[in-house]
Amino acid sequence: MAANMAESLEALVVASFGRHLQVRDANGQRHDARPFGRKLSLVCGDRVRCERSAQNQELHVVAALPRRNALQRSNARGGAEAVVANISLLVIVLAPRPQPDPFMVDRYLAAAASANIEALLLVNKIDLGVIAELGRELAIWQKLGYAVQSCAARLRQGIDELAARLHGHTAVVVGQSGVGKSSLLKQLVPLATIATGELVRDEAGRHTTTTSQLYELPSGGELIDSPGVRDFAPAISALEPRSLGFVEVDRAGVSCKFQDCRHMQEPHCAVRAALTAGNIAARRYESYRRLRRLFEELTAAQRPG
Repeated sequence: MAANMAESLEALVVASFGRHLQVRDANGQRHDARPFGRKLSLVCGDRVRCERSAQNQELHVVAALPRRNALQRSNARGGAEAVVANISLLVIVLAPRPQPDPFMVDRYLAAAASANIEALLLVNKIDLGVIAELGRELAIWQKLGYAVQSCAARLRQGIDELAARLHGHTAVVVGQSGVGKSSLLKQLVPLATIATGELVRDEAGRHTTTTSQLYELPSGGELIDSPGVRDFAPAISALEPRSLGFVEVDRAGVSCKFQDCRHMQEPHCAVRAALTAGNIAARRYESYRRLRRLFEELTAAQRPG
């Protein structure tokens, strides 16, 4: 327990920037806070226990409460790094421009499936038209059971339908830089532009831009905005080891002859048989193969010696 602590409270992390946090208490009030000690690693969506210093009134996060789930990525050393915590819906935003990266989308879907997080594919900028290649990929994902919605944020097309879909969820919005996540946020949370930059201050008292923020939706629910990325690699320790979170591999893999089948070169592999029969999309299987190779490379790199 930290010394010279007085008031105690439980709260939700609603903004983070390095070691600077903002938390929301049970009454809806927001407070600037810092983790107490170097071992606490916290992200938006974490529920925490805080203590206010009787000496200088600074609020310290002294403990993280157990997470229900977390979206995790691999760091440079192959270790797990949480992006957000305690979410019920992952919203992956795509657009006709910039050109979508279906392999990155598959990695987000794999991470979500492995963490039992529902996923939604959201196509923004439909006023630009949906290119044929994107349409084919969307058809593949829909056939696998993933939900797809479309909108044009700058024209407010489809925003009401999206707000209804987000109702009751704690959702995180992810996607490549340039897909229009900021425009979506402005439409869903009109006051978001006012709040941005006013939440966390550095040691010099300057306002800082947060790496992620949680907003309360006027229509009900909560939305976490995550920075745009060029690439995303799910944390290998968080992936389901047999299927890596690929739902079609999971379904077909139960019929493989060997329980430890990697679905790469092994004999009597039901996954590769399904691929040959046209029941698994070749592009998705290539995505699985790429992630499998990365999974094995990072696993080997973490072994001692």
